[in-house]
Amino acid sequence: MDTQIELQAPAKSNFVTVLAWIFIVLSGFATLIGVLQNIMVQTMFADPKFKESLSKLPSDVPASAAFMASNIRLMFAIALGVFATTLVSSIGLLNRRNWARLMFIGIMGIGILWNIGGLVFQLIMFSSFPPTAAFQSFFVGMMIFGACLAIAISVLFGWVIMRLVSKPIAAEFTK
Repeated sequence: MDTQIELQAPAKSNFVTVLAWIFIVLSGFATLIGVLQNIMVQTMFADPKFKESLSKLPSDVPASAAFMASNIRLMFAIALGVFATTLVSSIGLLNRRNWARLMFIGIMGIGILWNIGGLVFQLIMFSSFPPTAAFQSFFVGMMIFGACLAIAISVLFGWVIMRLVSKPIAAEFTK
């Protein structure tokens, strides 16, 4: 009797498949919108009159807002790069490529840092506006909502990272 040991590939988890498809759809749509936004921003803000108006910003404009306004083309280009990278890594994740799993983990980590940085940026931006009674409760409400959303997304991304580094999931990506 011939005895053979068959090596079976680990079963594909539904978690990775569903995660990949969700991010393929979301990042595919974001990439499409990012391309359209970049076409608009790169053409609209290439006008020398726009650059001239940026040089005449009032002196009381917060430095963070002035930086964003003067680098808006770069900001949109970076966002498009992130969307496209997420799309590529999501497709690779669906195909169980280990480089894509590692890239996706990195993207989730950057997403956590982005959300935390966004909270700090939000605090800086809102504190730079003069406090008025009419807008004070609005700003506080926006800050609370923004903080809750950033924390929820960061926890979700952290959970995704934990699942992707777990031994059963990592085993799907090795041959």
